[in-house]
Amino acid sequence: MSDAKQVKLKPGDTIGILGGGQLGRMLAMAAARLGLRCQIFSPDPDSPAFDVVLNATCAEYADVEALELFAGDVDVITYEFENVPSAAAMVLDARRPVLPNRKILETTQDRLAEKDFVTRLGIGTAAYADVTSVASLREAIVRIGLPAVLKTRRFGYDGKGQAIIREGDDIAKVWTSLATKSAILEAFVPFEREISVIAARSATGEVECFDVTENEHRDHILNISRAPAAIPEALAEEARSIAGKIANALDYVGVLAVEMFVLANGTGPKVLVNEIAPRVHNSGHWTLDGASVSQFEQHIRAIAGWPLGKPVRHGEIVTMTNLIGDEINDYEKWLSVPGATVHIYGKGAPRPGRKMGHVTEVRPPKGK
Repeated sequence: MSDAKQVKLKPGDTIGILGGGQLGRMLAMAAARLGLRCQIFSPDPDSPAFDVVLNATCAEYADVEALELFAGDVDVITYEFENVPSAAAMVLDARRPVLPNRKILETTQDRLAEKDFVTRLGIGTAAYADVTSVASLREAIVRIGLPAVLKTRRFGYDGKGQAIIREGDDIAKVWTSLATKSAILEAFVPFEREISVIAARSATGEVECFDVTENEHRDHILNISRAPAAIPEALAEEARSIAGKIANALDYVGVLAVEMFVLANGTGPKVLVNEIAPRVHNSGHWTLDGASVSQFEQHIRAIAGWPLGKPVRHGEIVTMTNLIGDEINDYEKWLSVPGATVHIYGKGAPRPGRKMGHVTEVRPPKGK
C-alpha cells in the first residue's frame, strides 16, 4: 500500500506546505475552512502565507535539521511550487508522506522529460528536440524549422528561461543569452487560443476536472482567465480526458494543471499539450468564487484522503483578472463592481511582473 492510500487526515490534523507564496496562502485558507491546520516552510521571511497560519518554519531548503523538525510537526506534506529541491523532498519523504509523490517532480521539473512522458501516452505536443550546444541547436532548427522557442529544461516560468528564434537571428548569441547547457527547442505553435484544465485526482483514482479555462497572457504572464473556454464541447471533453489520462499515468494525488494549445485545422480544432504544472495553478483561481469547490479545497481533500468535490460552476461565465505590479494600487475600484470579489495576497511593494492579487467576476445566468 502506498503512502498516499494510507493518508486519512481528520479535522485538527496538520498539513505541511513547502513554499510561502500566494498559492500556499490560499491552500492554508482552504484547509482552515475544513478544520485542518497548516504549517508553512519557506526561506523567505516575508512570505505572505505566514500571515494565515499559526506555525511556520523560516529556513533554507538545504537545512536538513529544520526539514526534520518540520516533518515531525505535520501529518502530510505538499508543496505550492514545482521546483522543490530534490534533496529536500527526499529528506521529507523519508519521514512523512509527500503528496503529490516527489518522484513526479523528476518528470515535471524537466521540460524534455515531461514532453517525452506526454508523447509516450500518445498525446500530441509541439515538435521538440533536446539541445545541449550551439551545434545541436542548429541541427534542431533544421529539423523543426523557424520560428521556434528555445527553453531551458529546468526552472522556467512566466516566460523566464526562454527565447523565440526567428529567421535571421544570431543563433550563437541566442544560445549564449540563455546561459544553460541543457535546453529544449520547441516548434512555434500557431495556436487559436490557450486553454488549461485543472484536474484533481484522489489516492483511489477518482478524477474530477473543472471547466476548461481560456487564458490570455500579457508579457508571458497570465493576465485573464475565463471559464468556460469558448471551444466546442467535444474539444472540451477531449481536453479533460487528456488531463485525466496524465493524472492517472502519474498516479497523481492532488491538483494539477495541464496547459494546452487549441489549433485550427481542416477537420476542426485540436489540442496539443504545452506544459504540466504539478500544483494548484493561477488559471484555476476563478474556482475560489466561481465554483462550488475551489481548486485549493480539492487539493486539500485529495492529500487528506477525503472525497473530492463535484465542481459546479457558478454563473454563466467566470472571469479572473490578475492584478500585476502597480495594478494592485487600483484595488478599490474593483470593490464596487457587482459580482466581483477581490483577493489581495499581502505581499510587499509591487514591482513589474509580480502577481499581487486577483479579481474574480461571476456573470449570472441570462435572465437573472
